[in-house]
Amino acid sequence: MAGDRSPGVLSRQRFGFLLLAAAAATGLCGGVSAVKSPSCHEVRMAFQIRQIGPLKLVPDVPTAESDLQICQHRAPTCCTKKMEESYQTAVRRERTQNIQALNFELKYMVVGHITAFQEAFESLLRFAENHTTSLFETAYRTMAKEAAEPVKELFTDLSLYILGAETTVENAVLRFFDSLFPLVYSRLINPGIIDLSEEYTECLRLTRQDINPFGRYSKEVVTELSKSLWASRMLNQALNMGIEVINTTEHAALTKECSRALVKMQYCPHCQGLTLIRPCVGYCLNVMRGCLASVSELDTQWREYISTLEYLTNEMAGSHDLELALLGIRNSINEAILHAQLNGPQLSATVDKVCGQPQEREAKPSPDNIVQAKDVSETQALTMAHSANLNNKRREFISYMKRSRTFYASIAERLCDGDLVMRDSSTCWNGEDVVESYTSRVVSNGLKAQINNPELKVKGLDPLISHLIDKLHHFNQLDTEKTKLKLERWASRESGSGGGKSEAMESSGDCDDEDGCQGSGDRIHTTDVLKGKKDYSEDRNEPKPTVKKIDTTSTTATTKSSSKHNLAGNVGNLASGSSFFIVTALAILWHCLS
Repeated sequence: MAGDRSPGVLSRQRFGFLLLAAAAATGLCGGVSAVKSPSCHEVRMAFQIRQIGPLKLVPDVPTAESDLQICQHRAPTCCTKKMEESYQTAVRRERTQNIQALNFELKYMVVGHITAFQEAFESLLRFAENHTTSLFETAYRTMAKEAAEPVKELFTDLSLYILGAETTVENAVLRFFDSLFPLVYSRLINPGIIDLSEEYTECLRLTRQDINPFGRYSKEVVTELSKSLWASRMLNQALNMGIEVINTTEHAALTKECSRALVKMQYCPHCQGLTLIRPCVGYCLNVMRGCLASVSELDTQWREYISTLEYLTNEMAGSHDLELALLGIRNSINEAILHAQLNGPQLSATVDKVCGQPQEREAKPSPDNIVQAKDVSETQALTMAHSANLNNKRREFISYMKRSRTFYASIAERLCDGDLVMRDSSTCWNGEDVVESYTSRVVSNGLKAQINNPELKVKGLDPLISHLIDKLHHFNQLDTEKTKLKLERWASRESGSGGGKSEAMESSGDCDDEDGCQGSGDRIHTTDVLKGKKDYSEDRNEPKPTVKKIDTTSTTATTKSSSKHNLAGNVGNLASGSSFFIVTALAILWHCLS
């Protein structure tokens, strides 16, 4: 459990108690033979074992010390003011160590799963990248080498998005299709084009954003990835938020009142030579609940945070599964390329008006223009393997985190458990003397309850913890409220994306930056192209291409009589060598029209 002490802390404490017990037994044995004068020997031993400070601070025999501020007793004492100062330093150190011991398993689980999730994400992204690259290597070999870099950039951007970078899914996907269009245009639609100049290539990139050659498929990629990657991005942020909460509570400062109360509880008995007596349970709870009043205020937001984690892990494993979305990129790109090929004549006519006509050579039909069949069974098997790996990690993690819901509500009880207090003894320390039971009122957890705490005064909420509570509250609200709104938007978009919608879809405005997309502002229209605006090339120093103005009153469906602009001629030329290509082309055409 998260409340168990770490083995190192427990073993040191038990070893210390054994040594102190041996010292006490030695003293008792010596008292049988003769009555010895009072000594601070056991106090010196405890001071040394617990590494509180230099032994020279501890007197050899009890003295009538008058300037003690915390451990004030009428009888002679083995403590000095310098020892009290060392005790205050010791309780601060021990308090941090004890909370770290409580946090150890929780922190280990969160940090371990951050690493495990990131490794699984990276593995899945690499596999999806290789899976997508294989499409070009098998079906579009004439552009495979040049397409490798855009594919790599796409998956790098998606990885950075998951890890929290200030980027969007839409920006990454549309930039990829911007880079893809010049390759598709020059290698598949017009394979006779000689190598394109940088100026003409940039013109094709800008034209892609306006004429939408890939139809609805580029937007479908944005939508599907935005759904899945958003949950992964939020989960990564949530895990890092958990680490911040744990680290902050471990190193929260002790107030002066708390450090004095801890010294009084743990070390004032030593001043009377009572090195083995321990605090009463109720007394310990009052001191710890007072010291940790601010930390316990995290309880409400921590519970909500665990619910947020559970929601995000379920969302990732739901209908918009990350693995399926990433591995589906390959098929979406293939469909987008087929759509562009089948609309080649119209695209060529529009491009000629905007960018002019590039130099051409006589082209020979290539079977690379026809998409080869895919091995679906292998892909499905690998998808299932990756899904099982991530799902197992999710289930294991959330199962543990659900058990830590009450972690900050019960932290005082956990600290008072074990060797710190007397449970099976007839006597205990109540802050003033050795008693049979603690008779003062035991207050409950929380800041408000400490007004009745008899052991220390709590002035208010720690500013550092207050800031952390606000941060957790903001994160939980951001997740629970906005996710519901996003899911409603996506559901509405899907229900309205049926028949009657043009394939040349406009960029939707119902998807904000936190979805991973930028809305309608991303789309560059022809008028923007004429002004030389660039959304994805602002950081470059390349010269702006010369662009010809389109006559918007004329139809873009006007085609030339050459074979370049004749789809039927293209299919006929490609199929002239084999009836197999005729059947394949008809199947592709039927697929797009259905």
